[in-house]
Amino acid sequence: MMGYYILIGAIALVSWLVSNQLKRKFTKYSKVQLRNGLSGREIAEKMLADNGIYDVEVISTPGQLTDHYNPRNKTVNLSESVYNQRNAASAAVAAHECGHAVQHAQAYSALGMRSALVPIVSVTSGMSQWLVIGGLVLGAAAGVGLGYWVAVAGLLFMGFATLFSFITLPVEYDASNRALAWLKAKNMVTPEEYKGSEDALKWAARTYLVAAIGALASLLYWALQVFGGRD
Repeated sequence: MMGYYILIGAIALVSWLVSNQLKRKFTKYSKVQLRNGLSGREIAEKMLADNGIYDVEVISTPGQLTDHYNPRNKTVNLSESVYNQRNAASAAVAAHECGHAVQHAQAYSALGMRSALVPIVSVTSGMSQWLVIGGLVLGAAAGVGLGYWVAVAGLLFMGFATLFSFITLPVEYDASNRALAWLKAKNMVTPEEYKGSEDALKWAARTYLVAAIGALASLLYWALQVFGGRD
């Protein structure tokens, strides 16, 4: 277990560093005011309209960095600061979330796969590690008996969460690429504002990358515990 705690500690440290850097970047680019004077809400509504999407509502949601697209009720949810402010950071986030709406409208395959996994992962992710640990307690490392199959079930559940994390990567990177391409093509931002938007989205994407690496590392660690003790 000590090795697991060291692994999780290292991943948590990297995640904290990336998250802190992301917050600093957004604070920095929140001070770069848009020359066009548009708010995050107005940016989002324009990007949706430019892509022929009129059945998606842009709404404000409480909190910081709580921005997301909800495909179930077709809403672009922008945090209060992004929704109201008129800077490079809010433009980047608003356009990124609209990138997901465009993905949905165009039936982007990776988004469909991620959406299909959501109900599975929401049920299995919370119990996966406990199943593996329980299986090991019951003797899973010996490769026989009930404990082994309990641990294997836990690894399978953990595998779904890991798969979800990796499918999320192309979904997020593609949404950012769509956002930046639209911001540039429609001259929504100046070159300086564009650089700020690009940098902010780059660091946002890195949080998903760290999460995916962490999920894979955890899966491999527990798989080694279950299968590594077998002759």
